[in-house]
Amino acid sequence: MRIVILLCSAAVVAAPVVAQTPFVQPTAVQPMVPSPSQTAQGDVSVTIYNNNRALVEDKRLLDLPAGRSRQEFRDVSAQIEPATVTLNGRGIGIVEQNFDFDLLSPAALMQKAVGQTVTLVRTNPGTGAETRERARILAVNGGVVMQIGDRIEVLRDDGIPARVIFDKVPETLRPRPTLSVTVNADGGGRRPVTLTYLTPGLAWAADYVALFDEANGRMDVQGWITLTNNSGTPYVNASTLLVAGAVGNAGGGYDPYGRGYPPPPPPPPPGGMYRPGTESAPRERLGDFYLYPLPERTTIADKQTKQVSFLDVQSAPATRGYEFQNGWLSTADQALSASSVLRFSSSRQSGLGDALPAGIMRVYQRDARGNPQFVGEHRIGHTPMGSDIGLATGQAFDIKVRPIVEERTRINDHRWRTRMRYELTNASPKPVTVDLFQAGLWGDTRIVAQSFPSQRTSADEARWRVTVPANGQATVTATFDTRH
Repeated sequence: MRIVILLCSAAVVAAPVVAQTPFVQPTAVQPMVPSPSQTAQGDVSVTIYNNNRALVEDKRLLDLPAGRSRQEFRDVSAQIEPATVTLNGRGIGIVEQNFDFDLLSPAALMQKAVGQTVTLVRTNPGTGAETRERARILAVNGGVVMQIGDRIEVLRDDGIPARVIFDKVPETLRPRPTLSVTVNADGGGRRPVTLTYLTPGLAWAADYVALFDEANGRMDVQGWITLTNNSGTPYVNASTLLVAGAVGNAGGGYDPYGRGYPPPPPPPPPGGMYRPGTESAPRERLGDFYLYPLPERTTIADKQTKQVSFLDVQSAPATRGYEFQNGWLSTADQALSASSVLRFSSSRQSGLGDALPAGIMRVYQRDARGNPQFVGEHRIGHTPMGSDIGLATGQAFDIKVRPIVEERTRINDHRWRTRMRYELTNASPKPVTVDLFQAGLWGDTRIVAQSFPSQRTSADEARWRVTVPANGQATVTATFDTRH
């Protein structure tokens, strides 16, 4: 077979070799994916984890001769981890396996042609006449250098269309990533085999859309599984299972192309989880993880993001609150905004009634015209059912706090006494409660005086719950005895 490549400059662009079936340009809404009859995959099952990794199980039927033979598995992940490959089937054993990832492309074809002879075809743009010459490829380093007879030429963009005809495709180039396995079968015939491997490039996360009704203290929440495939291969009509939880990973490695990839990042902290829950969610479990199967088979196209609903809760209790955290006994030059916090529960009786996989919750509220408007978002970690949750969705416009160091006195060589004043203001037409946190109280720091009682929320943090009247202000004072 002869291969034709059109050259417009030193860059290489592929042209059709033989007549092809009509092609419909894919759109962002409906990407092109192969049908089951166009893929070499068999019955595919994909288990996807939160750490950009997936387990692929591909059941195929093979016609095997007796004894040793080499079998090729096309349409595997372009990022397959070869060390994780297993092939199971009755009466067969694996002798050797290779992953061929040198893919056929115009650039690769030209690289492989160095030292070989090709046919260079030029077309006169005025007359349309073609001239053909045999040329030997000398180098492909930022451009194509050829020897034609006794002269050396460099392909350049001179306005004269040119194409290169190759006599054959090198055996080492593959149209698609291909895993080849040498097997030893105890007899000939058609039999089922199961190919299993791990691959990066497949990931999922949860996305939540919350519509908050502040007047009634309720919110509706829709949860979506957002699945992304960047593995370089589509998975056709696949049975898909998602695993929620932090699955261990031994560390970084190298993909088949020799590019180092780092270990996955640690899971995000459980943002806004005031109190972890103790209720078991009504979902299938695997060890310490929750499983989320997609309800029906689906094709996961390469370079595609797919969303599937997994949570739909109406009228769950929710309230808005305000929080402000001051760093280590510090003064602010001006008043700072308090955080606007959405508070709710994931409990069965008075909340969302489910475990919440890690993801982003986006919050909306209706305006005076009844239109939902975006009011903020917050990332959450894996959150057990029954947890109390507070998500900081933004900075309050009308609620301000200014921390002020009134006096700092040295008591002795090791201890200091600091008097703080916190000024809270409220420009809104209704009273609010602000949770005022003073952080950095490590060691044996003591509060020796305060205008009203605080609560020690942790070893290094104290909290005052301050009611600030509508269009008014409030003040908190406290004196701290510290080692530094």
